[in-house]
Amino acid sequence: MHVQDVLIPKLWRYISENNPDLLATLQQEGITTTYFLEKARIAESLARQLQAQCKPTYFIEEQCLNAMTSDLRPSRFNYLKAILEEEFESDYQRLSNSNLLTYEVINLIEFCQIVFEEFSFSEATEDSLPLRNAIIGNIQMYWDSTK
Repeated sequence: MHVQDVLIPKLWRYISENNPDLLATLQQEGITTTYFLEKARIAESLARQLQAQCKPTYFIEEQCLNAMTSDLRPSRFNYLKAILEEEFESDYQRLSNSNLLTYEVINLIEFCQIVFEEFSFSEATEDSLPLRNAIIGNIQMYWDSTK
């Protein structure tokens, strides 16, 4: 399996869907190719190891993609988007209908950065009610500051 040929497109799709804020930053800094090649290098040794164990291709691809995206989970983008949809439904619909949803969620990621850090946002803390409430409060402050 050629890791770069198979996994980079899958990684691109994953980041586009789950971490568009990262993709925008990479493109702005002009390091997109470097980032993706580095991630592919990380997966190459795992792919070789799994191939040596005669694991099926689909399993190798899944494990390599998981390794390449481990530092990108959980998705702050999807977390905020879900809260918007659940708690700020009219704003969510308005942004979705005007194709500004991704742009505004990326802005919210930056606006909520301190809260994510204070609560050590991770797969272990993403279901925390205090975190959710703090994020909801920050989103409300963001809306109030933009009106």
